[in-house]
Amino acid sequence: MSHALGHRLRDGGFPAPSETRKTGVVIVGAGISGLAAAWKLAKAGVDDFLVLDAESQFGGNSRAGQSPLVAYPWGAHYLPLPTRESTAVRELLAELGVLHGDPAAAKPAYDERYLCATPQERVYRNGLWEEGLLPHRGVDAGEREQQRRFHERVDELKETRGRDGRRAFAIPMELSSRDPEWRALDRISFSRWLTENGFTAPTLHWLANYATRDDYGMAYDQTSAWAGLHYFACRTGEAANAASDAVLTAPDGNAWLARGLARQAAGRILTDALAWRIEEGKSSVAVDVLQGAKTTRIEARQVIWAAPAFVLPRIWLAMPGELKHAALAGDYAPWLTANLHLADFPEERHGAPPAWDNVFYDSPGLGYVLATHQLIRRRLPGTVFTYYRALHDVTPAEGRRLLLETPREAWAEGILAELERVHPDIRRVTTRLDIFRNGHAMRRPVPGSLFDGQREKLVNFRHPRIALAHADLSGFSLFEEAQYRGIVAAGQVRSSASFRASASGQNGVRAI
Repeated sequence: MSHALGHRLRDGGFPAPSETRKTGVVIVGAGISGLAAAWKLAKAGVDDFLVLDAESQFGGNSRAGQSPLVAYPWGAHYLPLPTRESTAVRELLAELGVLHGDPAAAKPAYDERYLCATPQERVYRNGLWEEGLLPHRGVDAGEREQQRRFHERVDELKETRGRDGRRAFAIPMELSSRDPEWRALDRISFSRWLTENGFTAPTLHWLANYATRDDYGMAYDQTSAWAGLHYFACRTGEAANAASDAVLTAPDGNAWLARGLARQAAGRILTDALAWRIEEGKSSVAVDVLQGAKTTRIEARQVIWAAPAFVLPRIWLAMPGELKHAALAGDYAPWLTANLHLADFPEERHGAPPAWDNVFYDSPGLGYVLATHQLIRRRLPGTVFTYYRALHDVTPAEGRRLLLETPREAWAEGILAELERVHPDIRRVTTRLDIFRNGHAMRRPVPGSLFDGQREKLVNFRHPRIALAHADLSGFSLFEEAQYRGIVAAGQVRSSASFRASASGQNGVRAI
């Protein structure tokens, strides 16, 4: 949600409803979890629903932009090969024609157009590009041995199961082992786990810090060790026609996945629709929605809240106190994303050739992805760099203040100066630079946040008419987690007594 809309929600002063609309289910939030809930309902034959989103475009953190040249992401930009547990992801990919054959196969085949073209990634360090993410050039034998041991340990953790028979680190995370031995890792930081296990090599600590910044928007010494290890050990998907570390991507990042989910909700997604009040009635729930200058009241049998958890207490004033405390227990990582539109490919430093993901070893930013990388059969006259930076080096509140108060020109200058060290002529070839500031990009998995009980209160919440669906229920933001939470919420709605008891009704509008 843009800061202007968020602050409007905080400050209030909305007009009274001027009309009422009826529907069966209202889904608040058209990010991946909300779209997944709609997808699941529609596939079950339920079509009496509406999906609301305050923004002008659905997709949440998977939104994208389009230039005359190419599409490009504004947020999430890849999907790892789905694991055996990620059945809904595989089902969607099969529906979209990207997964070929049996979705339950150990090693499905995937559409080559979505398998990331090579080279997939490189890292810029000491004035040179190196292929891959873990630097090797100039690393002594002792550090290389630690790198080998770390990879060996990760491979072991991928196969490790708790005493309950579940994998220690599964995705969706709810399917992971509940064994206290593994959950205890949530009580320490990822950096502490590395040190206590004899991993002291600077390149390994950099890789761990990069991973948590990239997926969680926070430094590894602030991240739960369980979450840090989950990043590496949950990714066990394989393909018949690609290496296990391959990813699925497109020029517009994950927007193609959002569109795939949204196809089942065609005509039932309302954008520029800000839900600002939820009130329970005897036989329905009223959702007041600002559209332009007027408020429409939508009366529904069921509501699925698929927006960030911390927003809900401001909208549902009668929210139970214990649940409200859980919703407000977490904090969110602030992010900055920029898209640089380039008239030509910039000058390259020496080393590995241009890749899809281009990472900086010693820099405030994470690097950039190349929008045209998948278009290997076309020679375009330019490209788009999507630059990412997590404001991990300040508190979340300070990061949000910086995003709000720092002028766009200052951010643009900092980004160009950073890229200039790698591409000396970046200013000459940049024709446009767009910036997106996301103050609450994703919930932060700090030590103790995953299994201390507060997150589980959101997961275990049951209400006859209101269900929760968002990656916040997992404690961190990944496509697989958001989709899973949406599907679970759709199942809760369909199994509720009020849903089963009510007959399918017709939508209607009446003036108040």
